[in-house]
Amino acid sequence: MSTEKVMGPKSYFPSIEKKYGKPIEHWMNLLEATKSMKHMEAVNWLKAEHEIGHGHANALVAVYRQENGLS
Repeated sequence: MSTEKVMGPKSYFPSIEKKYGKPIEHWMNLLEATKSMKHMEAVNWLKAEHEIGHGHANALVAVYRQENGLS
């Protein structure tokens, strides 16, 4: 077991899962629909369509875009 502290956007993941009751994979799958959007467009989409708070939406989009080479 690693004792390394999670930093950056992924540090929000435990609270996202707790607050919204869905695994991070659920949100990453939903974000597939935003591949052609800019970062803030995807954040606003999550906020409007799924009632995700701004900080949580921003963290999800940042990780999704990084992991999919969509800087």
